[in-house]
Amino acid sequence: MNAIEQRLQRLEDIEAIRQLKARYFHACDAKDVAVIRDCFGSGEIHIDYGAIGQFHAREDFVAVYVEMACHPHVIDMHHGQNAQIHWESAERASAVWDLYFFQVNTQTGMLTQLAGIYQDRYGKQDGRWVIVETIFAVTSSLISQNDAGILKVLHAGAAPVG
Repeated sequence: MNAIEQRLQRLEDIEAIRQLKARYFHACDAKDVAVIRDCFGSGEIHIDYGAIGQFHAREDFVAVYVEMACHPHVIDMHHGQNAQIHWESAERASAVWDLYFFQVNTQTGMLTQLAGIYQDRYGKQDGRWVIVETIFAVTSSLISQNDAGILKVLHAGAAPVG
């Protein structure tokens, strides 16, 4: 592969990774479990979502996601931004992403706002990019309770306690 072909491949791969992460965020908000599953590699992977848990297979993560998020009363918004994608080869890449997350639980009145950082690693499987490792760290959070129109702050600061 000549230099121009390699540069083109790098640009196409970076865009494919950007689209992969956007697809993941949109699927989380839409509760599209099949798309979420397909964003991750098959076989052994590493997912570390802190208090939510650590997972080494996408099916284990998806099961917890379904239990926590796939309810009509749980409304999520994931906004990924400031991507710093590092192309390592035609088969490997890494990235750092910022996340702004907001959740409304219409059943309990809980409002959760989080900001944090993803550190991801990507690989190609069957000719397409997938997430093979993702580590998320909360950098700030605000958890509130809406009770009959009165908003009470339960936590404000870094990662929530407990």
